[in-house]
Amino acid sequence: MSVPQSPVPPAAARAAGQQPQWPDPGEVTRVRERLAGLPPLVRPDDSDRLAALLGEVARGRAFLLQGGDCAEMIERATPAAVHGTVETLSRLAGTLERSFGLPVVTVGRLAGQYAKPRSSPLETVRGLTLPAYRGDAVNGVAFTEQDRTPDPRRMLRAYEAAATTLRLIADRPVPGPAARDVFVSHEALLMDYELPLAREDSRTRRAYAGSGHLLWAGERTREPDGAHIVFLSRIANPVAVKIGPGARPDDLLRLARLLNPGAVPGRLTFIVRTGAGAVRRVLPELVGAVAGAGVPVVWVCDPMHGNTVRVNGRKTRYFDDVYEEIAGFFEVHRSLGTHPGGVHLEMTGAEVTECLGGGSGAVWSAGVRPADLGSRYESACDPRLNRTQTLELGRLIAGLRTPSLVAAG
Repeated sequence: MSVPQSPVPPAAARAAGQQPQWPDPGEVTRVRERLAGLPPLVRPDDSDRLAALLGEVARGRAFLLQGGDCAEMIERATPAAVHGTVETLSRLAGTLERSFGLPVVTVGRLAGQYAKPRSSPLETVRGLTLPAYRGDAVNGVAFTEQDRTPDPRRMLRAYEAAATTLRLIADRPVPGPAARDVFVSHEALLMDYELPLAREDSRTRRAYAGSGHLLWAGERTREPDGAHIVFLSRIANPVAVKIGPGARPDDLLRLARLLNPGAVPGRLTFIVRTGAGAVRRVLPELVGAVAGAGVPVVWVCDPMHGNTVRVNGRKTRYFDDVYEEIAGFFEVHRSLGTHPGGVHLEMTGAEVTECLGGGSGAVWSAGVRPADLGSRYESACDPRLNRTQTLELGRLIAGLRTPSLVAAG
């Protein structure tokens, strides 16, 4: 059987940032060939269906809920973990639908979030320096030389875990109105994984990423001439870009020209991650410039990544900061008459103790306290909202009804 060739030129990977230093290039080649011979994980027509739904979000007629693990762990592709996250997302989506009077498009950070960018390629603990953990598709989280050495064979395990996760999503035992469509998304970071899984659709002769329905470029890999943006520009899936507080209006307009030259509603999403203290200052100029240029995009608030702090030696986030950034996001859109299109959460269906606060919206009156962080801190990377915090946040978001949302309904 011949191995399918990726329709996306491999040259797009040469200048890619945030890639692992694989110790054995020959093994990387063999793994890429294996991946290229495997079936795509998702179908092009499902990615097209998501793009159409996101088009409704861009037009102000729907809302996007995106959420899941910061970094998926291969060993946690289990029914309990997957069904717990999907059930929590579905309940949150139902709360928002009832309040906003709009359909909610539900997308998980699932079945592909196995690679992570890092601020430093190395980590030092008690005088020992090893490669940083870059996600289960690259290396292991344990701080040992064996675990931290990048191993390209992990990409094959990530593929199998993603396939298992997709089967569990499809077969989840969620009855009644909670049984909604759940699409999957992840950061398109690891080019040795993404390129072999890109395929040409026989219906349309267009290239699609076969690794997920919606892919995004991160704040660290969104250079307009970088490999990740080039890759996203060449696939027909809906795509997104994470936008930090240092972005300028021209940056967004250039990205829009590259990723959505046809100005198709639903093709491009901007996921803004500024931090609670900066959202009201940074966002108006960005939204105003894009709206003024007539560029159709989905605006989404990521209230997680700009609000990370260290408490008792652990990375954490305050529930109140997460909500405050979302509230500011809605306020800015209300003031501009634009549509606050969605939220992007790092969350889980388990009752972990990774983010502080929750409980009647007061940080110290209830919920997770600093002394609790060590009891169930299970994230391999960044802290996640637990099930109770996620559902409480949903009730608070439901109260942020805006004229644009109500009018759109």
